[in-house]
Amino acid sequence: MGVSGCGKTAVGQQVAERWGAGFQDADDWHTEAAVAKMASGQALTDEDRTPWLERLRDQVIGAVPEGARGVLACSALRKQYRDALRQGQNGLKFIYLSGSQALIAGRMAARRGHYMPSSLLDSQFAALEPPEPEEALTVSVDQPLAAVMEAVLQALR
Repeated sequence: MGVSGCGKTAVGQQVAERWGAGFQDADDWHTEAAVAKMASGQALTDEDRTPWLERLRDQVIGAVPEGARGVLACSALRKQYRDALRQGQNGLKFIYLSGSQALIAGRMAARRGHYMPSSLLDSQFAALEPPEPEEALTVSVDQPLAAVMEAVLQALR
C-alpha cells in the first residue's frame, strides 16, 4: 500500500514471482469512469472508492484459497479503506511503502504510460493516513528496488 508512484506494482510483482503467488494490481479494478476521472486530474472520493474496495475484497482477496498466498498492489491510503479490505479476510497483511513526497514526485515524473497524473500526488499525500506499526509493516522506498523487495520479504517472514 502507499501513494501512487511509491512502487507498489513493481515490488508486488517481484514478491509474487518470488513466492510463486498470484498478483493483482488494484488499478486494474477501477471502473472506466474512475480512471477517466483520475486521468482528468480529479481525485476520487470515498463514494467512488467504496464499490472498488468491495470488489477488491470480494473478488481479489476473497478469491485467494485458504492457505495460499496472493499479492495485491493497492493504495489503501486511509485506515477506513484498509479496514474495508480486511473485513472478513483472515491473514491479510499490509506493507506500507513509505517515501517522501519529493522522492515519489520525481519517480512519477519519470514514468510513462500511467493514467495517474503527477498533479494528483498532493491529493494522495493529503488523503494518506500512514498505518500504525500494529496495522502494517513499513518499508522505506528510499533505496533500490531490489533492497525494497528484500525488506518486504524479510518483513513477511
